[in-house]
Amino acid sequence: MQLSPHQQRILTAGLAVGLVALALWLGGVFLTLLLLGLCGLGQWEFTALFRPGPEHRNLRATAVALGAPLVLAAQAGGSTSALWALVACFWFLALRFLARYSRDQVAARIEDELVLLCGLVYIPLMLQFFLALSTREIILVVLATTLSDTAAFYAGTLWGRRKIWPQVSPKKSWTGSIGGLAGCLLGVTAYGLAFGQAPLFAWLMLGALLNLAAQLGDFFESALKRSLEVKDSGTLLPGHGGLLDRIDSLLFALPCYALLRLVQPFFPPILQ
Repeated sequence: MQLSPHQQRILTAGLAVGLVALALWLGGVFLTLLLLGLCGLGQWEFTALFRPGPEHRNLRATAVALGAPLVLAAQAGGSTSALWALVACFWFLALRFLARYSRDQVAARIEDELVLLCGLVYIPLMLQFFLALSTREIILVVLATTLSDTAAFYAGTLWGRRKIWPQVSPKKSWTGSIGGLAGCLLGVTAYGLAFGQAPLFAWLMLGALLNLAAQLGDFFESALKRSLEVKDSGTLLPGHGGLLDRIDSLLFALPCYALLRLVQPFFPPILQ
């Protein structure tokens, strides 16, 4: 039986939730492997947006290979080690450009290296924040972005009329945006009061800021695709498009939460 796009969307989302839940339950190396997989697929898609076609497969493979050290460095030594790994990747890219330029000064351009560097910051450097969070915190951030996207999608589909930013994303409406905010606020506040230690006001502020970050991440990827005249980042996820179409909100919300938890502890220290 042929599934409708909406049914495909629900099935894909359910499988993704199950995969994340399994990785969190198993923990340790399994979570790292999940992050490596997300980084690899995300890096491939991101580079392919700028350099499509089979002739650029080596460049996309380089992007995948460079993303792994950032995750592994974060696993071994935290975010500081990930930053040093990023510096090492920059040095590699600088040497790569110098080698290409020495061979052909006319054909060599720095754009390939800039695409690779931007992809490293956008995907693996952001996802490595997962490794510093507890299981409850990971669930919170994933819950916030999922509710933001889902509530915005259904509210916008059912009642959306006035567009919020048509130059960037023609389909997103004010109603959808407000629906996403409401869903995120309710979900984050309920989860926080049940499992966290912060006061009500802190959970409300956290929900609002995570939703803002999630919506900015969504708008950023929409603008990126429109500037490159691409509809979806890929075809990996039926009903959703590419992987980046699914995690664009998460990539902005993760560092937002990682920063906010330094200001306000949301969970007991034993769970951090």
